[in-house]
Amino acid sequence: MPPPVRPPHPEGAEAGPLTLPNLITLARLCAVPGTIWLITHGRLDWAFVLFAAAGASDGIDGWIARRWHLRSTLGAMLDPVADKALMTGAYVTLAMIGMMPDWLAIIVVFRDLLITGGVLVLWLAGHAPRIRPLKLSKLNTLMQILFAGLTLFVAGFGPGPGPAMEMLAWGVAAVTIASGLAYAREAARQAR
Repeated sequence: MPPPVRPPHPEGAEAGPLTLPNLITLARLCAVPGTIWLITHGRLDWAFVLFAAAGASDGIDGWIARRWHLRSTLGAMLDPVADKALMTGAYVTLAMIGMMPDWLAIIVVFRDLLITGGVLVLWLAGHAPRIRPLKLSKLNTLMQILFAGLTLFVAGFGPGPGPAMEMLAWGVAAVTIASGLAYAREAARQAR
């Protein structure tokens, strides 16, 4: 009988910076300029494929890190950076070419800037906040990824955006605003 497979790192131990999850996250970060280039050059079909692969990699790297106990400080910092770079790049570029409402891109980017700026201000004021993703924030990220992916899919392969896409845009905006307010409330609570 073969010996049981053991994870490379014991649970709770810090993995090094060069782990498979971190390499997947770096690949997602490297997909950002490619996605933007494909969108600006009208190759929305290939932009969808690259964006979808990058979006799927977000779940894969987290699963591998948890399953094989490969969590690292670098991964914890790099993962949200890669996510935000991909989302910001896609939303801004799609808005610039008229495939997504510009007001939605502004809301998505402003929320992220507000959260990042708020964390920085609190940190500089000596109130280093404990940042943990809220459930609403996870829903927000999922909706933003799905909406950007659906926009790319419809623009690259479909008949074009219709009224359903506009309703979805308003839904994404509502969840994005609610998520931003939830983070502001949490930051205010921690600052007290």
